[in-house]
This record gives sequence, C-alpha cells and structure tokens, in this order.
Amino acid sequence: MTMQAILIEDEAALRLATQQTLELGGFTVHAVASAEAAQPLLRADYDGVIVTDVRLPGKSGLDLLAQVAALDAQLPVIVVTGHGDVEMAVAAMRAGAYDFIEKPFAAERLLEAVRRAQERRHLVLDNRRLRADRALHPDTPDLIGHSAVMAHLKTLVRNVGPAGVDILINGQTGTGKEVLARVLHAASGRKGNFVAINCGALPESVFESEIFGHEAGAFTGAQKRRIGKLEYAQGGTVFLDEIETMPLALQVKLLRVLQERKLERLGGNDGVPLDCRVIAASKADLLALSSQGLFREDLYYRIGVVTLDMPRLRDRRDDIPLLLAHFVQEAALRYQRPTPDWTPQQMAAWQALDWPGNVRELRNFAERLVLGVVQTVPSAPLAAPAFVTAGVPSTAPVPGGNAAPDLAAEGAEHAATLPQQVDDFERALIERALASASHNVALAADNLGVPRKTLYDKLKKYQIGTGRK
Repeated sequence: MTMQAILIEDEAALRLATQQTLELGGFTVHAVASAEAAQPLLRADYDGVIVTDVRLPGKSGLDLLAQVAALDAQLPVIVVTGHGDVEMAVAAMRAGAYDFIEKPFAAERLLEAVRRAQERRHLVLDNRRLRADRALHPDTPDLIGHSAVMAHLKTLVRNVGPAGVDILINGQTGTGKEVLARVLHAASGRKGNFVAINCGALPESVFESEIFGHEAGAFTGAQKRRIGKLEYAQGGTVFLDEIETMPLALQVKLLRVLQERKLERLGGNDGVPLDCRVIAASKADLLALSSQGLFREDLYYRIGVVTLDMPRLRDRRDDIPLLLAHFVQEAALRYQRPTPDWTPQQMAAWQALDWPGNVRELRNFAERLVLGVVQTVPSAPLAAPAFVTAGVPSTAPVPGGNAAPDLAAEGAEHAATLPQQVDDFERALIERALASASHNVALAADNLGVPRKTLYDKLKKYQIGTGRK
C-alpha cells in the first residue's frame, strides 16, 4: 500500500529535515511552507496523512485543522508545535487532531505517529469502499482482505466464477465458506436463486424430500406437490454445506442428479431438467473419508472439479485490522452504539491470537467490543489503586520498583475528601506514566489506556508539565 503525507512547515531547514525523515520511512511527501500552499492538495479522498506546524504565516495549523475536519473528519492531522504549549495541545486534540508532537522531536516518534495515522486512514477508506460496494450490491457479501492468500483466492474467483463449473470449498468452521459461495454465485451472473442447504441440519427422514421435492401422495402427509431445494435453485446456485454429513444412500442419488442434470421428485416418475450450479463445502478431508468408506469417492471427484481452500484467520493475520474495523462498524450501526477505538498495542496482541473460531469468532468479538462487554484498554495498568481491608491499606507495586502512594492513610491523616484523594492518586499515576515513557505524552497515554485528548486535559487540570527540555 502507498504511504503519503502532506507536510506544512514554514522553517525551511526543519521542513527539509522532516521531509527526509518521512521519505526514509517510506512516505511520498508533498512539502509546503504555508497552509495556503497546501490548499490544492487537500481533498476528501486523500489517502494519506497531514503533518502541520501550529504557528504558520497566514492561516495557522489550527485553522487548517478546522478546514480538514470540515472536509473529512477522519482525515488524520498530526499537529506540531513548540515545547511546553499544553493549552495548544488540548485545543488541537479537541479540534480533532489525530496526534500532537512537541518540538524538538525524535525521528522515531514522528514516524511512529505518522505510520499509525496512515494505517488508520487506509482502514477508513477501505471500509468506505466496502460500504459503497454493498450499497450497489446489498445482497452480495464481501471477501474482505488484502493478504497474499486472499489476493490469490480473489483471482481464482474471478477466473472460475463466471465458468459455471461445480466447486468444492474446503475450510474450517467459521472461515467464511458460505460467503465465498455467495461471491461465486454473484460472479457467475446467474439470475436464479442462491439456495443454501446445511446437510448436517436435515434429518435423514426428510432429507430426500427437502432436496429433491415430492409429489402429492408420495408419503403420509404429502397432500400436494412440493418443489425441492435443487429445483428451487433453477437458473441459480445451490450451496451444500457440510456435505460430508450427507447419508451415503443420498450421496448416490445426488451423484446421479449431478451427472444427468435431471431429478425425479419423491413419488414421481417424470424427470425434471436441472439447471443450477452446485457449490459444496466441507470442513473435513473428503478424500480421506472416502478411503474409510464414509464418503463416496465418485461423488468427491464429481463435485470437486475445482477446489478452493478458505484460509484460517491465523493464516491471514494482516487482514485482521480491516476485518475488525468492518465488523465493528456493522455492529455499531446495528446496536446504535459509538464505534470503539483501540491502540496499536492492542491490535498487535489481537493479531497474535490463534482465533480457533476464525472470522466468525472475530465478528463476535467485534460485537462484544461495541457493546462494551470487552475492554478496549490493555489490562496491565502502570499502578493499581490502594484497597483498604479492615483498616489496613494494601498497595500494588508500580513498574520500576516504586510502590504506589498510600493515599488511604494520607487521606485519614489530612482528612482529605474522597475527590481530593482520587485527584492526588490520578496526578501521581500520570506523573509516573510520563516518567516511565521518557515524557512522551503519546506513549504515556497508550500505557495508561486513555485517549491522548483525555491525557492532555488532565495535564492542564493538574498543571503537569511534560518535562521535556
């Protein structure tokens, strides 16, 4: 994916140094000296990041930030200003800045912030494209992902989708086999129905009637003719999920139908021509089952003219950010809840998980995130509050060997109110977080698990300086 940035800095030497830093980090940079000069570069579909100094000749960086927010509130702007200007930082974050960097800054700090902003921008635009595609084709699901394995799968879909050949999809539970089947149906151009049948959910006693249909009087209770699933899929696609669970006796009948492209309803003698594509799916190795006598080998070769493999989620970890963002937005819309945010550390941790339930498990996780059932804040705080049991205070250690202050005891000694004690404890945590992060405000906010805007507000509230020289 391309990485690009618009850099606005009026000091020529600093502008050149910052541009070189970004270019060495893999970015294509458009560097200008003023907000006015950046105007032709600003557009709502810009697939990059804006880095701007606050103090500029003419329009300020905050003026530019407001203009960008009106253009696209999700276009990331990283604001740069002089050391110690906490009020300016708070104003920028309130105005919608993605991040705030103080001069002088390390090259690594700038690149870290710009790379995170670029990743977020790619996710935002990818999701917009997905929503636009869905608006045009609301009944067609998406094969979401840019990983190498998904790119290969999409190429196969483009090649075999329009061909009309029967297909076998292999994949674990939750990988999205039915999604792939629906995409193949859409790619086929067939105008008939997409009919999904879960072979493992139908009792054997009604299986034949459900699949092939029946004539009136074929059995007790069959008062009128019923069209089966295969016939209902005329001109379309029938999806046989969990085909490995189909009874052997019915496998013989299905094989004959697929070979002759003609079926007979239960209790009938007339053949019904069949024009439908068959896509089967299995989570088991059908060839291994056939060697054990549990699946007909001839049926395996009949349905497996083309075989597609759905990858496990842990085999396409690069797709997890895009998938999660997509599922979160869907869930937020469904439940009328705000979209939660997460840190790069959290996403890295989620990408490292095995996800045995695959994409289905990730979708469920996204819904829990939106509903607030799962915390989006890392579970390793810098310090734990003091707890009092039977009048005895207990404190948790802070990384670095320092114990948390015994605020309960101090409160008793000085008769401080509860709000005062809470403020004192919060101030101490923030000061220690800044010290632990070498006074990097963005890193301290991530370690504390709070948005940067929140931390800047608290720095102003408690009159805490960042301590940078």
